[in-house]
Amino acid sequence: MDREKELGLVRRAYAREIMATARVLDPRVETAFAEVPREDFLGPGPWSIIGWQGRWQGDYIATPSADPAYLYLDHVVGILPERHLNNGQPSLHAKLLASADLRAGDHVVHVGAGTGYYTAIMAHLAGRSGRVTAIELDPELAARARINLLPYPNVRVIYGNGATAPFDAADVIYVNAGATRPVDAWLDGLSEEGRLILPLTIPPSRSTGEARYFGSSAGHPSSSRGGFRRSRSSRAKGLAIRCPRRL
Repeated sequence: MDREKELGLVRRAYAREIMATARVLDPRVETAFAEVPREDFLGPGPWSIIGWQGRWQGDYIATPSADPAYLYLDHVVGILPERHLNNGQPSLHAKLLASADLRAGDHVVHVGAGTGYYTAIMAHLAGRSGRVTAIELDPELAARARINLLPYPNVRVIYGNGATAPFDAADVIYVNAGATRPVDAWLDGLSEEGRLILPLTIPPSRSTGEARYFGSSAGHPSSSRGGFRRSRSSRAKGLAIRCPRRL
């Protein structure tokens, strides 16, 4: 068996494992994780990883080698480890992406795109008829994302502030940066059927070491999709999903 076929099997097993860990059943999300090569977005190995075994375990450790197979575990991987900037835990993102209910033809805005791995998964889910606007505040990461995402013609990368950068009406806004409340530009930028996935952080004086993730559906305040909802009258109610602080 050649190496690429072997990695294909590894990716499929990885996708199946993280879906089971996330406790979601979504064949489209599973296929996207199985088909997007994670190593294309994380630079040359060996890589710095943080493992998950019921809780976050210590500092980064280096993979034994530059074999991409080491990336296909449910691990956080450092993209700028000296600054503690990471490619987040796959099972967490699988859960959130399933909640976002990305559909073929959607316009997705990815705030905090990093080096583009989860952007590419969104591009896979949006399909050729959809598109993804990726916004990244860090200039180094934005430059890396722009190069990494060249094989995805339905992705546009913007270097800028995700709270202020303009974008067309979005069917999904997926935020990879903590905020104490939804930004008006995100709520106003949702289409009538739009969904917002947002990690709400707790002020340090009240922190419990956890972040809370909210899903928002703009068009159907009584819908069962997600937790935080905004109607056109700006009334909202919320239900928190408790998740680890590291994204």
